Amino acid sequence: MTQVTSGGRDRAGPVAFSTVGLPEAQRVELWESHNADALIGLRCRTLDAGVLEATEINVQLERVHLARVRGSSHVVERDRDMVTHRPAESVALFFSLAGEAFFYHDDGVRIVQPGQLLVCDADRPFMRGFSRGLEELVLKIPRAVFAESTGIEHVDSPRVVAFAAGTNSYAHTLARQIGRAVRDEDAAPADEATLLELVAALTGRVGDADLGAAHRSAAQSFVEHHLGDAGLSAAQVAAAVGISTRHLSRVFAQAGTSFPKYVLTRRLEAAHALLRKPAAASMSVAEVAHHCGFTSSAHFSGAFTAHYGERASDVRRRAAAARSVPLV
Repeated sequence: MTQVTSGGRDRAGPVAFSTVGLPEAQRVELWESHNADALIGLRCRTLDAGVLEATEINVQLERVHLARVRGSSHVVERDRDMVTHRPAESVALFFSLAGEAFFYHDDGVRIVQPGQLLVCDADRPFMRGFSRGLEELVLKIPRAVFAESTGIEHVDSPRVVAFAAGTNSYAHTLARQIGRAVRDEDAAPADEATLLELVAALTGRVGDADLGAAHRSAAQSFVEHHLGDAGLSAAQVAAAVGISTRHLSRVFAQAGTSFPKYVLTRRLEAAHALLRKPAAASMSVAEVAHHCGFTSSAHFSGAFTAHYGERASDVRRRAAAARSVPLV
């Protein structure tokens, strides 16, 4: 019953499973079976005798597991019997994208809103409820790997952290990295080492962990959200990430580039993509440049030609010609 959208059950590509289209009487059972094999064993029940519509995209990396889960209203429970018979031996990070969720744990209840991340030990009994359905990202890390990365041996109490843009930069970057890897289409491979470095930064570990990649990823994420801001500066990005401008320069130098060069390259790439989109056909080249953060059309034109070996207007003209070629 597993529906594979791309790749196989390996480390190369996402695997998708959905209850949609399955016999209604078997959906909960099949959903439980899939989760027990692919993610975390749970008992599930729908609310108000509803029919479960749920979809999950899973990606297995070398040691950690990523997922995107969407579903109609339901409740899941991981009780002591389930933990005994289906131990996960992992720490789970749940990133809520849509739908308020409650989380019952032996030390109380947490309400998790969209834009918040819940960190918990998957082998401590819990119940989660989604009265209005859900969409979330999941990162499952083996407990030994989590301890190695963060220095935290036991996650005794659940922790809720905001990850929306403008809050915790590490959590936000982590969510973006996971989200890109478990997209429905055009999924981008995730780098496991970077994910674990971001988790280490999120939990506050400094010690021996090399957080250069985590700082760079956080900075890149901030740049991506402010690419059209002509006033974007190294000081602004460094402050958002929580490092000095000197350290910001250092982490980009470690990747063989500089901060200004990275920003320029991303703006040129964004402009190149926009010039080829039918939706932007009504924009002039100067408007495309401004949209991508350039204050000078002359500077944009020179940089674009130097980077791509052709003028921006040539890209626009070729894209328009390709769209006008009749199908045969």
